[in-house]
Amino acid sequence: MNLATKKWVFLKISSVILLPLMFWFIINFVTIYNDGYFEVVKFFTDPISKFLFSLFIIFAYFFSSLTISEVFEDYITDDKIKYVANRLLFISAIIIPLLTIIFLFNLN
Repeated sequence: MNLATKKWVFLKISSVILLPLMFWFIINFVTIYNDGYFEVVKFFTDPISKFLFSLFIIFAYFFSSLTISEVFEDYITDDKIKYVANRLLFISAIIIPLLTIIFLFNLN
């Protein structure tokens, strides 16, 4: 299996996993939207919510980085710039969810 096929398969798998997580997050976001600070913190300190939101963040960044890297492949012609852009994209797709999850699990 070549790289383009692997990317396509990972994109499809991550989108299928992301769909129920998005519905879960949207439904819960609507319920806590007008709540106060303590209710929102209570929601994010619940272990199930922490776990599901962590999965949501991981798969959302994974999906978006795969999608944006395809845009880089199509529209950036210089190979060096494309390489640097892809590396920065993948590094940010690892660091940002990791920091978010660390902050979330330190929330009390």
